[in-house]
Amino acid sequence: DIPSHLDDLPPTMLKKDYANLPIMNSVDDVVKRLLSLEMASQREKLKVKTQQLVEKVRRSPHDNGSFELLSLSFAVAILTAKIRTLEEHLQRHPKDKSNRRLMLMGLDRRRKMLGYLRRVNYSTFENTCKELGIQYSPPQPYTRRITKRWMVKKALCIKVFQEKQKLQAAERLKKRREWQARARAAREQQE
Repeated sequence: DIPSHLDDLPPTMLKKDYANLPIMNSVDDVVKRLLSLEMASQREKLKVKTQQLVEKVRRSPHDNGSFELLSLSFAVAILTAKIRTLEEHLQRHPKDKSNRRLMLMGLDRRRKMLGYLRRVNYSTFENTCKELGIQYSPPQPYTRRITKRWMVKKALCIKVFQEKQKLQAAERLKKRREWQARARAAREQQE
């Protein structure tokens, strides 16, 4: 049995839509059990888990920080919940290519968001990573695969460049001598 990131949710907790209703205090135990996470679907549990992650990222209930950075932190929290759910699904179903693609796209999007958050406000970035348990690794720089054809082409380009430099050097030397001759002639006329 594969452990789930939803396992830490208490089964007696009410679903997201019913948690704040005042009538829930006077309802029968059977109805409470039906409306609790014990009988909830995976999607409903994911909603509750996402809400918990968003609350972790929020620094205080009346957080008045930059709206852009808060919404970015919340988006990172929501993506984290989706990514963890897809990771669990892929552990059970390793050949599911479409969900693997969705998970990789989510990871890339989250990495971009975290990179932006890191550049703009490092303290919010650190808080978000710590609260969500994310290990951020910057994207690898693009490296070109070196092939024999590419090396030959590069060598040819370097040779062409060097030959062109030699031709231009000869032309520059010729022009410099012409300028010097003109300058000498001008000085001789002045004397």
